[in-house]
Amino acid sequence: MENSEEQKYGVRKLEISDKSKGFIELLQQLSVCDSVSDTDFENRFRELSAVGDDHVIGVIEDEPSGKIIATGSVFIEKKFLRNCGKVGHIEDVVVDSSARGKHLGKRIISFLTEHARSMGCYKVILDCSVDNKAFYEKCGFHNKSIQMAMYFAH
Repeated sequence: MENSEEQKYGVRKLEISDKSKGFIELLQQLSVCDSVSDTDFENRFRELSAVGDDHVIGVIEDEPSGKIIATGSVFIEKKFLRNCGKVGHIEDVVVDSSARGKHLGKRIISFLTEHARSMGCYKVILDCSVDNKAFYEKCGFHNKSIQMAMYFAH
């Protein structure tokens, strides 16, 4: 059963065709994400592709429906600390509301953390809401500090 589930819900990197598979609509379940034109999507996709493995977006596609039902990203920060170490930053993790409870979020997190490890990161970090704290603890994360933010008006 597990192997067929793994094949059915495998994680892969974002592809340019994923916009038409509901990728932006999925992100709208997470946060403010206005519609993105095809041109803007293609430009951002190329921009992210240009940095290669330093910024990876993982997705899970539901093969029968052809829809993206889970996603998350990790980008690699290059530091001077820790002997010019690297830190992975996980962002924008969301599972479609109709697909929750199938451990897809855990698959996305595992894909992203393994990518950070393979890139030589000494740690991977993320920010989350209090409501999601237990989920990330199940994924092996620990409460470390307080998140601070400053938003800029556009």
